[in-house]
Amino acid sequence: MKNFFLTHKNPIIIILAIMMFGGVIAYENLKTSLFPEITFPKIKIIADAGLQPVDRMMVTVTRPLENAVKQVPGLKLVRSTTSRGSCEISAFMNWNSDIDLSQQRIESRINQIRNALPPDINISVEKMNPSILPVMGYTLESHSKSPIELRQIATYTIKPFLSQVEGVAEVRVSGGKTKEYWVELDKNKMSSLNITPQQINTALSQTNFIRSNGYLSDYKLLYLTITDAALTTKSDLEDVVVSNNSHRIIQIKDIARVNIQEGVEYTKINANGHDAVLIAVVKQPEANLIILTQEMEKRVKLLPNILPPGVTIKPYYIQADFVNDSVKSVTDSLWIGLGLAIIVAIIFLRSLKASTTILITIPLTLCLTVIVLYSIGYTLNIMTLGAIAAAIGLIIDDAIVVVEQIHRMHEEHPDLKSYDLVHKAIIYLFQAMLGSSLSTVVIFIPFLLMTGVAGAYFKIMTNTMIIALVCSFFVTWICLPVVYLLLGKRSKSPKTNQTEVHAVKNQAWVIWFVKKPIISFAAIIIFILLIILILPKLQTGFLPEMDEGSIVLDYKSPPGTSLQETDRMLKEVEQIIIKIPDVETYSRRTGTQMGFFITEPNNGDYLIQLKKQRSRTTEEVISEIRNKITATQPSLEIDFGQVIGDMLGDLMSSTQPIEIKIFGDNHSKLTALSKAVAAKVSEVKGTADVFDGIVIAGPSINVKPIYSQLAQYGITVADFQYQLQMALEGNPSGTVLEKEQLSTIRLVYPNSRKYNVEGIKSMQIFLPNGKLVPITNLAVVDINTGDAEIARENLQAMGVITARLENRDLGTTIQDIQQQVASSIHLPSGYHIEYGGAYAEQQQSFKELLMILVSSSLLVFAVILFLFKDFKIATLILFIAVLGISGSYLALFLTNTPLNVGSYTGLIMIIGIIGENAIFTFLQFKESCKENKVQEAIVYAISTRLRPKLMTALGAIIALMPLALGIGAGAQLHQPLAIAVIGGFIVAMPLLLIVLPSIINLLYKDQ
Repeated sequence: MKNFFLTHKNPIIIILAIMMFGGVIAYENLKTSLFPEITFPKIKIIADAGLQPVDRMMVTVTRPLENAVKQVPGLKLVRSTTSRGSCEISAFMNWNSDIDLSQQRIESRINQIRNALPPDINISVEKMNPSILPVMGYTLESHSKSPIELRQIATYTIKPFLSQVEGVAEVRVSGGKTKEYWVELDKNKMSSLNITPQQINTALSQTNFIRSNGYLSDYKLLYLTITDAALTTKSDLEDVVVSNNSHRIIQIKDIARVNIQEGVEYTKINANGHDAVLIAVVKQPEANLIILTQEMEKRVKLLPNILPPGVTIKPYYIQADFVNDSVKSVTDSLWIGLGLAIIVAIIFLRSLKASTTILITIPLTLCLTVIVLYSIGYTLNIMTLGAIAAAIGLIIDDAIVVVEQIHRMHEEHPDLKSYDLVHKAIIYLFQAMLGSSLSTVVIFIPFLLMTGVAGAYFKIMTNTMIIALVCSFFVTWICLPVVYLLLGKRSKSPKTNQTEVHAVKNQAWVIWFVKKPIISFAAIIIFILLIILILPKLQTGFLPEMDEGSIVLDYKSPPGTSLQETDRMLKEVEQIIIKIPDVETYSRRTGTQMGFFITEPNNGDYLIQLKKQRSRTTEEVISEIRNKITATQPSLEIDFGQVIGDMLGDLMSSTQPIEIKIFGDNHSKLTALSKAVAAKVSEVKGTADVFDGIVIAGPSINVKPIYSQLAQYGITVADFQYQLQMALEGNPSGTVLEKEQLSTIRLVYPNSRKYNVEGIKSMQIFLPNGKLVPITNLAVVDINTGDAEIARENLQAMGVITARLENRDLGTTIQDIQQQVASSIHLPSGYHIEYGGAYAEQQQSFKELLMILVSSSLLVFAVILFLFKDFKIATLILFIAVLGISGSYLALFLTNTPLNVGSYTGLIMIIGIIGENAIFTFLQFKESCKENKVQEAIVYAISTRLRPKLMTALGAIIALMPLALGIGAGAQLHQPLAIAVIGGFIVAMPLLLIVLPSIINLLYKDQ
């Protein structure tokens, strides 16, 4: 195989061409998304049982559902929130569970207990993953159309039109009003004609239908006979016969007035200060977000041709804009860093041929990496792109080492033919190349142990790094030599140049440091002290943060506040929002929210989109809005977040980074403790949007029937309730079919929306004979204050206090909170506190990352031990590599960057990187020892490896610099990792050039 690269040159050239072409094709076909497509192990169950009191809901609905869900295999945690008439249960499965199978099992368990639940209960079960949330939203506005007309246009024109785009899972319409036919009953006429509300309801149910009578065969045809008694117009409804007692026929128009009215809804939708209809688009899980958005934009541009005059549609949220910006920022960082690193290589090598070889090899590696990513189904997202950008330094390192060795051999052996030099260089380096590549690859293997949301995302990142490094090894081993040979034979240099080059290589300073090991020991002590002293002072966080340029503002008015009063308060909030110069557009939902939640009429959220060109960060804008709302609307509870961060929070156990859980068995005590803890949390610097977790449903009017009185008048409880509902909200009694829509028929009394508390007490109820009797003769009317929601975790009651961070890191803020709570809050016997939210996730991730750090170090040790079969050098290299972490800590400390999952990953990378470089140095020393004394061999090894080491370090630092600067949202996600790696590279230089040779001299001086 001596002339392998010469004999196989042509096949390898074909492979190179295929790689380049295949890489371009794969890149163009890769799906683009913000994050990898991850299925979160969370399933949410929402049960709606009318307006039952909280305590009854707990007994009849929540507990049976919790017990059923608890039996599902793979369940990790179950949490529930019970409010008036509804409950929300979140089932958190193990990350390795089949989420589709788990959902089926939960639904099966619920079906088994259906008969034990209230008969009219409505239960929804949904998997919680990013694909259930909208990826784009539009507002539909008009100054000439009514809310009913706007809703109909959105539902029957726009929704089907947009649903035709491939990749759309659902088009959700919210806002506007539904059309209803109100039958306003005249009590006096009904009483005089002895007509009761039940008779009208019965008449409508027996009239408004379409039924088949069977088939009729006539001659050669078969006919289906149908009785069509459906109501299709207002006049049809007015002509319905209620009674025919042989004296006269009584129709609805004789005792009622039929009007077209807006449906009964306790929601309010607003966009940019105007009532509007919101249209949200949800994509299929496997759909390409960018292509879907492009097709949707084309479709929306066609809408003005089919919309009525005066109706406009505008976007208020396009996730693809943020995705494009994020991906572009990472891609730009990658290419800028690559370009700068290649310039460094050109400056050091001073050879156009060698530099061109690197310039060609790197794109080949990237093409092969993209082909592999495409083949295993990965998408182009900020995690995979960030992984390639972070690994670009290591990829350049592989190319530099090989090219530099070939280039050096040309300098030392100018008379040898190019293919002999190339072959000799590869044979010489192969052992070290294999060992160094393994040392950087094996550090990422333990990441398979990582769990949780951090593990789900960062495993994709580390897998991509492994793929990139393995591809880099094969490209530099097989393809790079052929590329070098293709660039032509190097002109021969006079032999005198060889001596001159050797003279330059001997670095006098190396022997000076080798003879003064005290300097190296002092450096070691300094690096150890840096690790010990800086680590406790580092800020800590969970996931790296991004500036998305969009804000989610959740709000809650005081319990029982009417929709109209809440709307009035929010209009004042909107006056604050529109005066912020950084705000571009906003939308507001009241009585409903983005996502899958229980929402009361006094709750809702804003989605605020900021301008791309602005001078302030999103957090600074949030701080201004928060301060102004708190000053002008103190009764409004508010909570700020960013869209993607909020989405990830919804998919995890808590949307807020700070979550304090108090467990106990007495709701009154839990409420008191929650208020006390929330007060202490509010005093801690760096906390914002502190919420005590106490949610009170609005006050209720309890109408208690007197059964003996009902029996005396011959009225059933069901009939009594039916009439009471008719006087207030009205009773649905069938539908009217118009074109493609069904409009509800609602039986109501005139002025039903104007009742007050005293008005209910003066209400009259129809007797079976059509006469009227005051409600006070039949029932007792009382006013009750609202009940608090009940939160539970794993079947135990708890109080939950939450808060967000403002200009402070997670770790130190939690430490202060723990000190405040421990010193000021005294828990009764049987009560205990746990800290959840992002802090719990952070602690779990840090434990796993520490285990990964130890495992990675041991794997690097094993690779070196296997390579050199020398326990001393394996221990030394591992020790040097671990000391490199001090540079990462120092860089994080000086740049005020928190230690989070991203920067922790950078620490682990540094161990492999330093181990890789040390392998080449020791290999050179080992080879030189065959002909020289130990100190001479050390000087030669360090002098020989000086140029590639400096090229590698500077190339990697410059390649990572665009990421470290964090320009763009996507780059911000990888900024902590890049800073940690750069810091490690800087410290690696004295460790590899001074400390390592000094210790090698001490270990091997007697050999």
